[in-house]
Amino acid sequence: MSIPTALQSISMSVFTDKVRKEKLSPEVYTAYAESIETGTPMPKAAASEYAAALFTWAMDKGAVNFCNLFFPIRGMKSGTKTDAFIDLDYGEKQPLKSIKVDFDSSKLFNSETDGSSFPNGGLRCTATAAAYMVIDKSSNQYIKDDTLYVPSCFIAWTGESLDYKTPLLRSLETINTQATRLLNNLGFTDAKKVVANVGCEQEFFAIPREMAVARPDILATGRTILGADTARGQELDDHYFGKISPRVKAFFVDFQAACWELGISNVVYHNEVAPGQHEWSPIFSLCNTAADQNILACELAQEIGLKHNLFILHHEKPFAGINGSGKHCNWGLNSDTGMNLYTTGKTKETEACFTAFTAALSYAIANYGEALRATVASSGNDHRLGAQEAPPAIISLATGKKLEAHLESVVAGGALDGYSAKRYGDADLGTGSNATEKVGRGTEDRNRTAPLPFCGNRFEFRAVGSNQNISTPMFVLNTAVAEGCEAISVLIEGGKSARDAVAQVLAESKHCIFNGNGYSPEWHKEAVEVRKLSNLATTVEAWGAWDTKKNTDLFVKHKVLSAAEMTALKTINFERYTQDLEIEADTMIKMINQAVLPACAADLKAYDGTGLAGSRPDTYKAMAAQLDNLTKVRASAPHGASPEDAAKWTKEELKPAMNALRTAHDAAEGLIDSKLYPFPTYEDMLFPHQEEAVAK
Repeated sequence: MSIPTALQSISMSVFTDKVRKEKLSPEVYTAYAESIETGTPMPKAAASEYAAALFTWAMDKGAVNFCNLFFPIRGMKSGTKTDAFIDLDYGEKQPLKSIKVDFDSSKLFNSETDGSSFPNGGLRCTATAAAYMVIDKSSNQYIKDDTLYVPSCFIAWTGESLDYKTPLLRSLETINTQATRLLNNLGFTDAKKVVANVGCEQEFFAIPREMAVARPDILATGRTILGADTARGQELDDHYFGKISPRVKAFFVDFQAACWELGISNVVYHNEVAPGQHEWSPIFSLCNTAADQNILACELAQEIGLKHNLFILHHEKPFAGINGSGKHCNWGLNSDTGMNLYTTGKTKETEACFTAFTAALSYAIANYGEALRATVASSGNDHRLGAQEAPPAIISLATGKKLEAHLESVVAGGALDGYSAKRYGDADLGTGSNATEKVGRGTEDRNRTAPLPFCGNRFEFRAVGSNQNISTPMFVLNTAVAEGCEAISVLIEGGKSARDAVAQVLAESKHCIFNGNGYSPEWHKEAVEVRKLSNLATTVEAWGAWDTKKNTDLFVKHKVLSAAEMTALKTINFERYTQDLEIEADTMIKMINQAVLPACAADLKAYDGTGLAGSRPDTYKAMAAQLDNLTKVRASAPHGASPEDAAKWTKEELKPAMNALRTAHDAAEGLIDSKLYPFPTYEDMLFPHQEEAVAK
């Protein structure tokens, strides 16, 4: 079989396990793998040989620098510290040393920098600023451009986490421990390890670059803070999975090739619901690798977009009135014996195992839903969660109705086995035409209104925002499920049968399972009043519920976060929320003062003496009045307030004033002479490039 040229040209620039086997001696290869499994440092000689082999490989591929790549708590903005492959020749006896090409294990495995200038929630200050980048050996090193990248953790001199990756790696340890323990208690005694994996469906907007750079709000905030609706938005559903325009298609061709070269398994891309909106998706991988690759791919998309004169927007709500963007995280667990713990397999034993791990997940949602809600809370995601385009702010579990009935039967005394997620036979679905094959449909329908629906072999956390690092929702999910696994194991080890232990946990947590319309007002009322689930509608409410004693005890117990790290994460997210909205308010005030009001004045002048001005004078005055109000509110910011109080003020005072000004502006925009309006409109940004041919 001949391989198409596009696939033949793939030459991955990744130091994968396969490459390590080729480049390392068997002893060093084994030492590297064992250091990951056991946590013991590599012997000095083995570490030196690993660094030398990596250095030679990188140089052969054209790298002249290396970079410790880390992930400060600032969304999808990675951190990089780049050094050249050179050093002074300290072997020379002369006082003035010459330089030499050099790279050794001391540079590969850790590095030092300032930790006080990144978001740290009070863990660091100018006087105590030391921080370290420490290699994540389980995430492959790779080459991009002329640099070898080394994915790393970022920790303070005290050992406390200053990043997203460190708690994620800690959570992978605890889910491994507790999931393996539960598997063993269920009779799968050959299982020695369980890993958590995830695949991210990344949504984004692609708009013409020349339009984006003409919008101060997009450049400053990543979204349009002003803008009237288009006459045609997404009502016709003609963009969703429609033919990709030539300009965007050319971008996707280059983007996919770049992903493959860097070891990112991007297999899907398509048009999304809103005009100008698209999605790409890789195959699942280990949670920490998936988190690293998602950030890398989003950075690639922005770089490659510019080459095609496209500006890539990852904000959750770049345009009001049309669909926003999420990052659906398809999460699951796998054992070292080849079991997918969130599918039923082919035996009664694996069906029972699936039921037990579903119970552990329901335990996690029922007991730690507020913590999960906080992990997807941001100023951007506040525009989506609870709306008719994304799951509600109530964290619930959608199992499907047949699985729910099975779980209820377990609670009532039934067996753990008896449910299969892959039934065929009489479940086959046909079209009614002899020209088509049968569809082996899944047991359950899909529920897109649920934050965590079952998808046949995984659960999909749909509430994650498109502009978020997935590490935080993943480490909370891993840790909470680990606690659920432990709860079942404790009951079994205390003398209960596996069936009775799972039934008890289900009985106590099944109130979080809901398979109806998550958008309906009836569900919101039932969830809060009857099931006692939390409806934390905004970022301020969600992060306000983060560091309760219950949540803090969970993360401290499993050594994922300390109490100080819990508080720091809350502080950072409150500060970011306030900063986001203050930047938006300042940008809005400047845009209207310096550009929109002058356009209104010029527009009115054109109507002098005509009697045709209509509602323009009143509409423009209303906007000016709302501008004055926002300016006064912005000036009254509570300086010196705690991060939480500042965030509350921002939500309760600043945001309503911004919304009122936007409403007034958008009404005015519809009246201003199009030649006078100073910024590209929604029509300008979302539609014309969809019709452009690619220049050859």
